[in-house]
Amino acid sequence: MTILPTRRRVAGASRTALITLALLSLALPGAAIATTAATQVQAPDSAAIERQNRAIVEAAFEKWRGGTYVFAALLAPDVVWTIHGSGPVAGTYRNQKDFIEQASRPLTSRLATPVVPEVHDIFADGDTIIIRFDGTATTTSGAPYRNQFVWIFKMKDGLVVNAEAFLDLVAYQQVVDNNAQRSQ
Repeated sequence: MTILPTRRRVAGASRTALITLALLSLALPGAAIATTAATQVQAPDSAAIERQNRAIVEAAFEKWRGGTYVFAALLAPDVVWTIHGSGPVAGTYRNQKDFIEQASRPLTSRLATPVVPEVHDIFADGDTIIIRFDGTATTTSGAPYRNQFVWIFKMKDGLVVNAEAFLDLVAYQQVVDNNAQRSQ
């Protein structure tokens, strides 16, 4: 048994299939165009989704900078939020309520002023948005709080469904450990 004749038969069959496809596309040009157009109409425009997601996040950060609490409207109720690093607050939170109660509130309850974000960069790639920003506030003891953040959001239907946060957890923990909670 030799391999050469088998290769010739396969090559001949492939050539025949290609010629048949080419003839069919010439005979039915409207069908090929209609199929292509239908695919383009049905496929989501990733550039439009990217622009929309970026605009949502930019607007939220602008509102936050102006003093408006934006997280209830920005985060999906079942958001999965992971804080990377080590320390008591590092870990994964499985919904908006747990994230706010267990990760956000321990810090914000010890701040006399809200965190004010200063955005340096926002990068968008389809449904992923990356925000690099600094946050500053004043603690309940009057000391400054400063931190640097990188947040990576995965968006769906205009909401953050998955978030990863990178920040200085030592600075976070110092505020929690060294400042009294403000009175509600």
